[in-house]
Amino acid sequence: MTITVPLPLALEQTMQPARAKLHLAIGAFAANEVTLGQAAEIAGVSQTELMRELSIRHIPLHYDRDDFADDLKGIATLSVKLDHGSHQ
Repeated sequence: MTITVPLPLALEQTMQPARAKLHLAIGAFAANEVTLGQAAEIAGVSQTELMRELSIRHIPLHYDRDDFADDLKGIATLSVKLDHGSHQ
């Protein structure tokens, strides 16, 4: 999707497209409309870089108990796979 946003002339002359994409991505993430991965993709940066930008702006990550539980399940699954792989 391509979005065209009219900007005041002074802002149009100073804001780089990459910075505008970052601002859009951060706003969508803060509004809980996109995931961290989706926001990073919109901004064209890594998730680590986006997390740094969120931290600078004091915007918390959306990480709840369900996310934590999913991560624990993923770690357990990976651990089992690694254990089985080391015995072969």
